[in-house]
Amino acid sequence: MKGESEEEETKRKLPEKQLPDRVAALLPESALYTQLLEFESRVDAALHRKKVDIQEALKSPPALQRTLRIYVFNTFANQAPRTIPPPKNAEPPTWSLKIIGRVLEDGAELDPASVVPKHNPVYPKFSSFFKRVTIALDPSLYPENPLIIWENARSAAPQEGFEVKRKGDKEFSANIRLEMNYNPEKFKLSQPLMEVLGVEVDTRSRVIAALWQYIKAKKLQNPTDPSFFMCDPQLKKVFGEDKLRFAMLSQKISQHLSPPPPINLEHKIKLSGNGAHASACYDVIVDVPFPLQKEMSAFLANTEKHKDIEACDEVISASIKKIHEHRRRRAFFLGFSQSPVEFINALIASQSKDLKLIAGEANRNIERERRADFYNQPWVEDAVIRYLNRKPASGNEGPGGGAGGS
Repeated sequence: MKGESEEEETKRKLPEKQLPDRVAALLPESALYTQLLEFESRVDAALHRKKVDIQEALKSPPALQRTLRIYVFNTFANQAPRTIPPPKNAEPPTWSLKIIGRVLEDGAELDPASVVPKHNPVYPKFSSFFKRVTIALDPSLYPENPLIIWENARSAAPQEGFEVKRKGDKEFSANIRLEMNYNPEKFKLSQPLMEVLGVEVDTRSRVIAALWQYIKAKKLQNPTDPSFFMCDPQLKKVFGEDKLRFAMLSQKISQHLSPPPPINLEHKIKLSGNGAHASACYDVIVDVPFPLQKEMSAFLANTEKHKDIEACDEVISASIKKIHEHRRRRAFFLGFSQSPVEFINALIASQSKDLKLIAGEANRNIERERRADFYNQPWVEDAVIRYLNRKPASGNEGPGGGAGGS
């Protein structure tokens, strides 16, 4: 996971930012820096926990219930009385049917040009709440296209409302059918199940949870076999059995769940008077996302702050490296000033030992090799024979070879 990798990277960088005890002893002011590091680690841990909480919350985002007010009205143009003969170049009479919706909230600012409040960008647009919108016109007046259908699945972007504009000078009634778009999907409960739970429309998961709470409150679970529950008279009307297995509960309630009924509205298209006519308002309870959901998602996706922190960490790490280098130089010159001869001898011995390690001669004793007894050991003769008998790398060069034989 991304959070885990960030935490591992932070843990890996922390040692590079810490000051050793030897430096802290030389710099009393470094105690404040150490306290800042500890505070930073606590802040990082708190931020990581909050990020995990936000990620878990976004998996099942909370929703708030708000009132969606639907405004239905129509306007018209060029609906002057007919004259014989009609005037030349006259615009044809037209009308427009408008359906606009707003999520109501306290202190909403009204549009000066109408009674419709301004759209709040925090909430989804009007079309997001509907799966399908169907407008039926009078087929005798508009035989070619009496049905106008809008589908959410085919819409490129959400809209703040719908408008249907047609030519015509006759009044009639338009039927509007709105099918709600619930996310997660909601169902209408049957009458027997509605009497048990006291709700009319809800999601499948909430219906099952409510049934479990009802069974628990009524103590209907079978004490001898907890996988079954007994049906009281109310549940018996729903399931038609005396007892039922919990595993069958989800399957049994499917027959009691049906698609929620659409909202049917009728609007009279009027073509006389002034301004918008026959304005009607309808209130519907809808679920809207939690207002901070967008900000929470943006907080998780924002990486700019991480880049700034990483840049500061790199500067701190570079400064710590310089402090280490100055500490080593200080220790070098301080040792030399206190006892120059002993310091130089110790330095030469250390350098000699390092050279032996690099050359692979860490076990070689030069002082012993200077004595004749070293070459009287049993392995010397065998080593000399191997050395003399080995083949030269090229030409006649090598042990036992020469320019010519004698």
